[in-house]
Amino acid sequence: MSALLGLPIEAAYHLVSALAGAFAPLPGGLAAAAAIVLFTIMVRLLVLPLGYYAFRGQRAQARLAPQIQELYKRHSGQPERLQRELSALYAGEGTGMFTGCLPALLQLPFFTVVYRLFMSSTVGGSPNVLLHQRLLGASLGSHWLTGAGPWSGQGLVFAAVFGLLALAAWLSARAARPSAVRPSAAPAPARQPGTPGAPGTAGLTGALLRLLPFATVAIAAVVPLAAGLYLVTTTAWAAAERAVFGRLAPAPAPAPAPAIPKSPRSPKRSAGSPSQGV
Repeated sequence: MSALLGLPIEAAYHLVSALAGAFAPLPGGLAAAAAIVLFTIMVRLLVLPLGYYAFRGQRAQARLAPQIQELYKRHSGQPERLQRELSALYAGEGTGMFTGCLPALLQLPFFTVVYRLFMSSTVGGSPNVLLHQRLLGASLGSHWLTGAGPWSGQGLVFAAVFGLLALAAWLSARAARPSAVRPSAAPAPARQPGTPGAPGTAGLTGALLRLLPFATVAIAAVVPLAAGLYLVTTTAWAAAERAVFGRLAPAPAPAPAPAIPKSPRSPKRSAGSPSQGV
C-alpha cells in the first residue's frame, strides 16, 4: 500500500467499520453493504458543488454551440485569432470545454481508495476484517469469476449488482441527454490543427458523459463486490443528481448565432429586357 493512499484508506476503513457497526442489526450481512452505500452518499455530498458547477458548464456549452460554430466560420483561416475568440467566449460565460468531466475526474481518487480498501489484506498493520463481511453469502472481497463461479449464489449476487448498475447507467445517460449539445444542421467547418474548442468538442464531451456510466458495468465485473456496490450507488446518485439539477435550472434556449452579412449582388438582366436611356 503506497504511503500516499495509506492515510485516506485507513480513515475510510475506520469510517466504514463504524458505519457497519451501527447497521449491525440488519440481517443477511446487509450491515457492511449499507455502510458502503452510506459512505458513497457521503462522498457524493462532498462533491455536490462540483457536480452543479459541471452541470452549469454543460448547459453553457449547449447554449454557446451556435456561436462557437459561427466563430469557426468567420475565423477558420486564422487559428490564433480563433483561439483568442473562443477563450474570450468561454471566459465571458465562466465555463470551459471540459468542465463537465471535472466531477468524474475528482471521484477517481475516492474510487481508488475504496478499491484499495477492499483489495488490501491489511490496513494500518491490522487485518482488514471488512473483507470477511458477506452480502447474502457473497464475500465483499470476492470477484465475479472467482470462488464458486458465475452460476453460484455468489454469481447471482454479482448478477443483481450488474443489473442494478445497468439500470442506473441507463437512467444516468437518459438524464444527461437533455443537456447535451445538439449540433446545428449546417455543416461545421474543418478544424485547424492545434486549435482547441472545435465545434464537435462539446458534443464529444456530452457523448462521453452519456457513455461513461455504461463503462462501470464492465469495471464491476473485475473489481471486488464492495467496489461494485460503490459503483451502483454513485451511478444512481449521478442520475438523480442530474434530474434534480435539470428541474432547478431548466435548459435555456440556445443563443442565436449572429448572421454573416452577405455582399450585395447586382440584379441579373435578362437577355430580352430593353436597355434604359434609349
